Amino acid sequence: MIAESLHPAPATPQDRREFWLFLLIALVVLAAGIGLRDPWPADEPRFALAARHMVESGNWLITHRGSELYSDKPPLFMILQAASYELTHNWRIAFLLPSLLAALGTLLLTYDFGRRLWGHRIGLWAAILVLSTFQFAYQSKRAQIDPLVTFFITLANYGLLRHFLLGPNWRAYWLGCFAAGLGVISKGVGVLALLMILPFAFARWRHWSQLAEFRGGFLRWAGGALAFLGAIALWIVPMVLSVRASGAPEYQAYLDDILFRQTAARYAESWDHHQPWWYFAEVIAYGWLPLGIVLFGVVPRWIERLKARDARFLLPLAWVALIIVFFSVPSGKRDVYIMPALPWVALLSAPFVDGLLERTWFRRALFALTAMLAAVFLLAGIGAWNGWIPAARALVIERGLDHGGAGLWALLVGIGAIAALALALFRVRRSEIGLGMTLAGLWLAWGFWAYPVLNDSTSAARIMRDAGAVAGADAEIALVGWKEQNLLLADREVTEFGFKKPKSRQLAEAIRWQEAKPDTRWVFILDRVMAPCIDRDKAVVVGHANRREWLMFKADAVAPACRGGNVPDAAAATAEPDDEE
Repeated sequence: MIAESLHPAPATPQDRREFWLFLLIALVVLAAGIGLRDPWPADEPRFALAARHMVESGNWLITHRGSELYSDKPPLFMILQAASYELTHNWRIAFLLPSLLAALGTLLLTYDFGRRLWGHRIGLWAAILVLSTFQFAYQSKRAQIDPLVTFFITLANYGLLRHFLLGPNWRAYWLGCFAAGLGVISKGVGVLALLMILPFAFARWRHWSQLAEFRGGFLRWAGGALAFLGAIALWIVPMVLSVRASGAPEYQAYLDDILFRQTAARYAESWDHHQPWWYFAEVIAYGWLPLGIVLFGVVPRWIERLKARDARFLLPLAWVALIIVFFSVPSGKRDVYIMPALPWVALLSAPFVDGLLERTWFRRALFALTAMLAAVFLLAGIGAWNGWIPAARALVIERGLDHGGAGLWALLVGIGAIAALALALFRVRRSEIGLGMTLAGLWLAWGFWAYPVLNDSTSAARIMRDAGAVAGADAEIALVGWKEQNLLLADREVTEFGFKKPKSRQLAEAIRWQEAKPDTRWVFILDRVMAPCIDRDKAVVVGHANRREWLMFKADAVAPACRGGNVPDAAAATAEPDDEE
């Protein structure tokens, strides 16, 4: 049963203590490891590099990737990273801080709306369900835009639903529309929060229960559009003025790309990440565990509430369905696209959790999930440690892991041991506590153990230190065929010749640059870019990182035919794989 009243009992001092204890636990779990690693590919170094450029150049309106403009994403996330650095003066903290704060904000909003709608206990269960979900915890510990856009979309829907279900509350409505606009300048999909208006209009037309009664004219409703556009204008207006003032064609190209090609055109063309139409069913089934187990028990309850014409369920459920359909249409899909739906699925599941915990099948399912985690981590760790798993041996080579990856395999065994201990302590009767202990152990170990173990190989920190050692303290270094992590983590100011520029042209410019001071200039280069211009026998192998082999050469390694920058256009044209997470 769920509360029918729209006016649950106010939170007691004990309720508030429980919530703040939960939020402290969430902070410890999600913040674990901050400061212990550098940005990891694929996307983290790109965003951190753009943020660093903002700090160094003073231009916070238009993002850069090295010497080139970067128009793939709106800048708000990178602006927040830059602002975090201005506060902390530590990039290892600053690049992760916006994701952490966004995640905590999402949990706070989830709890508060559940509390307002159904009471403290249900609000707390909703927040617990969000935090315990694999996808949410994993993404919240990364410097990606998705936790931030999830927060803004959650804030937008929080404001809209406080108005639609608990209102009228025009300030909440305007706040929701403003937050949707902030979501747009974080990642264009922020506008999807406004789709909540569609099921609201339907429910009001069909006279569903639990809707607020409204009195207010056109101007109040139109204020939402103004708030939405006003949030977008915070960046769009000064950015457009800056582009117009510059008059540079590359800035106009940036404007055209970010406003048109990266929005509707990208959705229509689905450039990358091709997946089948049912892909998000897999994400919910596996990536949303343990919430995926909860759904088996709550879907029949949702159907009952819809049959009872309860708008508290119709509005969020219809919005979630619209989001999933929207992202299922194009062939390009990623699991994080539907993460903004997660808080609302958790909120609609929370009223039924206490009832599920009284069911034997549910407690057994949680126990089985914990047992599966124990088995997977223990077997993977022991198998990799003993060299029984070919994929583990390949990973050691690809990532250049120290000591045969022993630190990573020990981590896996440690997590498996925590899960096994949880099974023994709590068994089926308190399986929810055992699973919570396992998940907390997983994310604490990931932050405090995996971060330092994997950082050198995954972040390119070591390869760039080694490059600096090869060149010597007083030498200059240029990059060819580089990735963002190479430029970001270099031990000195380096020269680069563009990122998107064809690698043959990068190499040609690097050769001419090197010939100006052949005694003191080195070129750091991707191995597959060298032929036919660079003699591998005269180059120095720096090492393997991010699935790539890196070398350095001085002017004597350049073939006579390529001197003066005469690099054939076909050179360095070999396709290379994208970075892995």
